[in-house]
Amino acid sequence: MRPPDGKQLRPGRLGGLCFLWLLFVLLIPVTARATADATAPPAAHPTGTIDQLLTNGGLLLTRDNAVILDRNPDRLLVPASTWKLGTALAALTILGPAHRFETLFYQDTEHTLYIRGLGDPFLVSEEVATIMAALAQAGVTEINDIVLDDSSFALTGQADGAGTSRNPYDAANSALAVNFNTVNLLVAPDRTISSAEPQTPLLPMMTRLGRGLIPGEHRINIGDHRSQVLVHAGELFRAMQQRQGIAGHGGIRPGPVPAGLPPVYRHQSSKSLPELIAAMLRYSNNFIANQLLLACGVRQSGLPATWAKGRAALTHFLGHDLGLSPETFRVEEGSGLSRRNRITPRALLAILTALKPYRDLLPQEKGGWIKSGTLTGVYAYAGYFPDQKGGADGFVLILNQQANTRDRLLTMLRAMHDR
Repeated sequence: MRPPDGKQLRPGRLGGLCFLWLLFVLLIPVTARATADATAPPAAHPTGTIDQLLTNGGLLLTRDNAVILDRNPDRLLVPASTWKLGTALAALTILGPAHRFETLFYQDTEHTLYIRGLGDPFLVSEEVATIMAALAQAGVTEINDIVLDDSSFALTGQADGAGTSRNPYDAANSALAVNFNTVNLLVAPDRTISSAEPQTPLLPMMTRLGRGLIPGEHRINIGDHRSQVLVHAGELFRAMQQRQGIAGHGGIRPGPVPAGLPPVYRHQSSKSLPELIAAMLRYSNNFIANQLLLACGVRQSGLPATWAKGRAALTHFLGHDLGLSPETFRVEEGSGLSRRNRITPRALLAILTALKPYRDLLPQEKGGWIKSGTLTGVYAYAGYFPDQKGGADGFVLILNQQANTRDRLLTMLRAMHDR
């Protein structure tokens, strides 16, 4: 299973991008919406000087730890998905590279299975199958009711900038979400609905959401209603119970773990924090980014996770740990979805400088290690160009303008750096 493809662009929103794991092969359908890069207003190979191509924005270019070019380095700008670089650095510092998310499992004498979610962003179908095998090995031979405890999150609404569409990039965050709060289903010409991926069984949720969709493959999010999110998780666990051959049947409902009940199994994510961050950056996954933001808030302020705690954790990290002036950034959420996020090119360069030991977590493309960011009227690149000594030099390019000239400007920056 890989996260949903969110490269679609829509007015005012950043697509959350899916990631492809080596063992998880899945084709995501091309939707009617074009990709973010394709739908951005075309530059049509513009010519002109840097100042002609950059009408509202800022940039910084370094070589050998010295700034060799700048434009508006201290202007507050909307960073779009380059904001994830700050979230990544905060997570690596606050949680630590060895951090792995946990999910806890309990069982009572009635063979009710209680599942307590703690915000793991990678509870995909393959992971749930692994969990069921581990439960069987731990002596669980029967599962009747499934009770889902998401009390470790206390969120009021979605991340700022997220919408209410069924597109994957609008998937809601949750303490207990499977498959990134999305389903991947196939509607046949005769309207028969099936799962579009072999690792995921056909779930009742797919049948309900698939009604009325046109024939083809559809990746859609579950929505932001808590009951829907938990039912989806329960249905997947039930289906994997049946695949594993564990006996029992019953209902699926939300509820707390009974006090004093010891866990029968503590599941640690198969993905390390650096692996999650690499995928988040490569595919610009909004769901993962905000799960990390919320986890940082919990580490700093305790359970339950809230948006306020997440914002406070990132704000404190950038200001106190990294030493950025409060006038140089503004935190709203962790993915770059929100237009209320702000940062100056100089502050983003400071993030890049601190993140340099982890530069291999960034996508390698366009001649460097580069993270892109796209909203309507926001086009950004930030990352590193390789130097002659096997190291890397940071650069920042943020445009808050209708003309998308970032690729032409990136070519110019790379040429200047390599002189």
